[in-house]
Amino acid sequence: MSTSSRYPFTAIVGQDDLRLALLLNAVSPAVGGVLVRGEKGTAKSTAVRALAALLPPVRTVEGCRFSCDPAAPDPGCPDGPHPADGPGGERAARMVELPVGASEDRLVGALDIERALAEGVKAFEPGLLADAHRGILYVDEVNLLHDHLIDLLLDAAAMGASYVEREGVSVRHAARFLLVGTMNPEEGELRPQLLDRFGLTVEVAASREPDQRVEVVRRRLAFEDDPAAFAGRWSGEEAGLRERVAAARALLPRVRLGDGALRRIAAVCAAFEVNGMRGDLVMARTATALAAWAGRTEVAVEDVRQAALLALPHRRRRNPFDAPGLDEEKLDEVLRDAAADDPEDEPPTPPEGQAPEEPGGGDDDGPGPDGGGGGRPDPGDGAGDGSGGLPPQRTEDSGASAPEDAPEALTGAEPGESGGGTPRPASAEQRAVAAGEPFRTKVLSVPGLGAGAAGRRSRARTEHGRTTGATRPEGALTKLHLTATVRAAAPHQRARGRSGRGLVVRRDDLRQATREGREGNLVLFVVDASGSMAARRRMGAVKGAVLSLLLDAYQRRDKVGLVTFRGREAEVALPPTSSVDAAAARLQALPTGGRTPLAAGLLKAHDVLRVERLRDATRRPLLVVVTDGRATGGPEPVALAGRAARLHAAEATASVVVDCETGPVRLGLAGELARELRGTAVTLDELRAEALTGLVKDVTDHHRARRAA
Repeated sequence: MSTSSRYPFTAIVGQDDLRLALLLNAVSPAVGGVLVRGEKGTAKSTAVRALAALLPPVRTVEGCRFSCDPAAPDPGCPDGPHPADGPGGERAARMVELPVGASEDRLVGALDIERALAEGVKAFEPGLLADAHRGILYVDEVNLLHDHLIDLLLDAAAMGASYVEREGVSVRHAARFLLVGTMNPEEGELRPQLLDRFGLTVEVAASREPDQRVEVVRRRLAFEDDPAAFAGRWSGEEAGLRERVAAARALLPRVRLGDGALRRIAAVCAAFEVNGMRGDLVMARTATALAAWAGRTEVAVEDVRQAALLALPHRRRRNPFDAPGLDEEKLDEVLRDAAADDPEDEPPTPPEGQAPEEPGGGDDDGPGPDGGGGGRPDPGDGAGDGSGGLPPQRTEDSGASAPEDAPEALTGAEPGESGGGTPRPASAEQRAVAAGEPFRTKVLSVPGLGAGAAGRRSRARTEHGRTTGATRPEGALTKLHLTATVRAAAPHQRARGRSGRGLVVRRDDLRQATREGREGNLVLFVVDASGSMAARRRMGAVKGAVLSLLLDAYQRRDKVGLVTFRGREAEVALPPTSSVDAAAARLQALPTGGRTPLAAGLLKAHDVLRVERLRDATRRPLLVVVTDGRATGGPEPVALAGRAARLHAAEATASVVVDCETGPVRLGLAGELARELRGTAVTLDELRAEALTGLVKDVTDHHRARRAA
């Protein structure tokens, strides 16, 4: 992308945290990259692409595909060895994009196994990691990448090198880059282990201030009308910011991180219960970069505070339903306590209605309008652009204050259940009830062998996993089965004129390894929210069970969907998505009351699965029906529910019915529903991992029996 067609970094309106985090990584790539979280249309990609123009040019060895520095070439470069101070050229820093659908070979590079075996030649084609060396590697929608690609990416970023190994043949090359990932949390979260590997995280959102929004639109339209003229108007600010980045880089080695600052960093990480030591290290590097950015040679208190706000929020999550964020009042209290223990250091200045002074003296020393001065905006300005506000903390829903031991009859329980008092009409809608505590669940899996996206639930043919056999490669060879290849080549050695110890191998001899691992599934929850489920203790337990299954789905890389039914109809509360926390939020707000249109819920689920099979035929579904099995409303509700269940059975949909029936009188209707679905029924107690064993075996046995029938 040419400079004139790239939106200028200094022309971005607002988004102070985003711009500051990117600039700090430009000053000190050792900070560890940036993860940008936010909704669509918030300049995430625009800011990242604009950053490349601010990086200093790169000198490279002439003809080296791995961008070695002529002053210090990589001794292990595959294109080397290069002579020290050899001929070189200069080019602009690259911004390399990693597509979501990229393969492993596209990321790390491809090693030609055929030539390695037949000719003894290491033929290596560099991947995106090599292209990004000494530049920027940008991953849009990083949360949608396959886990093994994210692991490879983050390992290379941490070690500064990429290793490619194929059946004993290995290649290593340098891979040091500024890593930037963007994601929309609505599309699914990253695992905490992967979140921790990003140095900084910022939350972005569109401004709620009309004046800012007007300026965003005005500048964008001007850019689209004439990109070159627009870039020219901002060239002065861009040059100034580029010079400031270079000056901060030069100053960085002289910045001193004193014992007082180190103690504050350690105190903050300990107070916020940050796991491991990566948070401490990232905070130290970030605070040092902040001081260099401000033109100082000593790390100050405000540097430590700003570093904590950028480096720690994503390290506070303990499960996928926790919102990232940091309590700023607690942060200031910890810094004050640390200052009291070290009287020689100046105390922090906590904000009371205004943000602390920005490192480097605020906006006056910035390079231009909305330029790269960075810092956090005034929290009282109401901008809402994601640069200063923290996401709201999840609170208990309105039903949480009601006593858990309230009589069930008072909350809509049906006859046959315990409780006394005056029953509420079945059609009355009850307020949402808080979910019970989640627990570790039994493993539910889809029987058979699938071929879906990599995950951790059901058996599947995958690119990674244990080797189960060999086959002839249909295209390029990616996973060699060495034993099968040798076995195929051995009978032909005399006819091929073999002499000596080497094995004569031809393309027809090569065998591709077939592997078996685990896949992620589509787990579709069909939840009964009718009056028969409205007993407070029961609905709390049901929500706790579904929340536990959602947590299990998150850990096993599943897509999830939520269908609820009550009153006269069913609705798709959440279409299939990778965002498990979105499903949890919908579940928490789910009200109860009314009749039980079980058939409508099953038919709605059938429609959802039909559409999803068209979208992704390889992702196998698992239907989880959470109900007591009652069906009311309309003519012949039980017969209608049975016919709807048989639709799922006819399509061999793996099904589990979670039986929520309680009380001394039990009708066993959930078990009847499971038989119609040709699935299995489990109670809430049996769903727990520490309860009766064999749940997976039961699910699998039901489907084996169905196939035999």
